[in-house]
Amino acid sequence: MDKKTLFINADIIFPHCVLSNCYLTTTGHLIEDFGEMASCPPTTGYDKIYDLKNRRYISPGFIDLHIHGVAGADVMDGTATALKTLSQILPKEGTTSFLATTITSPTKKISQAIENIAHFHSYKGAKILGIHLEGPFINRHQAGAQPKGDIQEPNPELFSYWQSLSQNRIKLVTYAPEMDSNQKLLHQIIADGAIPSIGHSEATYEQVETVHSYGVSHMTHLFNGMLGIHHREIGTAGAALLLDSFTAEIIADGRHISPEMIQLLLKVKGYQNLILITDSMRAKHMEDGDYELGGQTVHLQSGVATLVDGTLAGSILKMNDAIKNIRHFTGIALHEAIHMATVNPAKKIGHFHCIGSIDRGKEADLVILDKELNVIDTFCKGERMFS
Repeated sequence: MDKKTLFINADIIFPHCVLSNCYLTTTGHLIEDFGEMASCPPTTGYDKIYDLKNRRYISPGFIDLHIHGVAGADVMDGTATALKTLSQILPKEGTTSFLATTITSPTKKISQAIENIAHFHSYKGAKILGIHLEGPFINRHQAGAQPKGDIQEPNPELFSYWQSLSQNRIKLVTYAPEMDSNQKLLHQIIADGAIPSIGHSEATYEQVETVHSYGVSHMTHLFNGMLGIHHREIGTAGAALLLDSFTAEIIADGRHISPEMIQLLLKVKGYQNLILITDSMRAKHMEDGDYELGGQTVHLQSGVATLVDGTLAGSILKMNDAIKNIRHFTGIALHEAIHMATVNPAKKIGHFHCIGSIDRGKEADLVILDKELNVIDTFCKGERMFS
C-alpha cells in the first residue's frame, strides 16, 4: 500500500503566490491534496506527519537544465557511479530533477557518456530527465571552458546517431547557428525531437532572427560564451532581450553576470522567461583545489572555478543559493524566484504536466525551506532523500 504523508502549518509556494498556514498530503509518489489549515483532514491514517509550524515553506523541487557534475563526479565520466553521485547529492540543494549535461569532447567520449545515461536505470534521488548536449557544434571563438581542440563542424548525421544512441533522451542542444549556415543541423535537431539552444556563439542579431523563424527560442547561459551587446550590433545576447519569445538560462552567482545586468534582464524579459541553472562542475560540494573539466585542469579557490588562463569554468553554484542570489540582486518576490527554478525549466522541456509546480496529481517532488531559503528536507517522488 502506498505511504501517506501529511504536512501541516506550512507556507506553500505556488506559481503565482505563496499561501500561508496550509496543509499538503501525498500518497505514494504523487501529491494528493492541499489547502488552508482550516480545512485540514483528520491527522489519523498517515504514515508520517511533518509539522512545519508556520516557519517553513513547501516548494516544488528545483529543476537544473544545465549541470555537468558535483561532489567529484562528472557526466563525462561515463559511469553509473558518477550519475548515482549526482542523483544522491543534488537533493542537498533542493534539486529533484536535472538534465545530465555533456561538454565538447572527442566523439567517442561523448558517445560513451550518452550511452551511459541511456542505460542508467532509476536510482533513488534526483531523476535524470534527459541530456543537455553542450557542444561540440559551437564557435571556437566563444569556446569559454569548452575544449577548443574537440570542437566540430555541424554534423546532422552525428547528432542523429547520438539521439538514437540516447534512446531519444537528448532534450536540449547547445550549438552556434552561424556555424550551421545551411541550417541542416538545426533541422535535424528539431526533427529528432530536441530543443535547439544558442550558445558558445558569435551569431549576429540577423543570424539569430533567421533561426528564430525556424523555431529557435532559447539561449544557453545568457551573456556567457556569446557575442555581447553593442549599440551598432546588439549581437547574440541582445537578440535574446529583443525577441520576446526567447527564453534564456542564467547563472546567478554574481560572477558570470553582474547583479546589475540581472536587474536589467528581469526588467526586459520578466521572470517568466528566465531559467536559473547552476552549470556546476565536479568541484561543487568539494574543497578548494584542482579538478578536471573536459580534460582541462580547473582551479577552485574561494568559490570561483577557473581554467589556468583565468577563464570561468562552470560554477560551484547550488540551486537554492541561485534563488537566494536572484532575490538579493533584484528584490523579486519569492514565488517569482522559485518560478525560475521550477515552472520555467519544466515548461521548456515539456515536463510541466508532471513536475514544476505543486498541484494535485503531480509528482511529489518537494523541498522544505526555512525562511532564509536553506534546504531542510527534499522529497523525490514522495520519498525523503535529504534531511
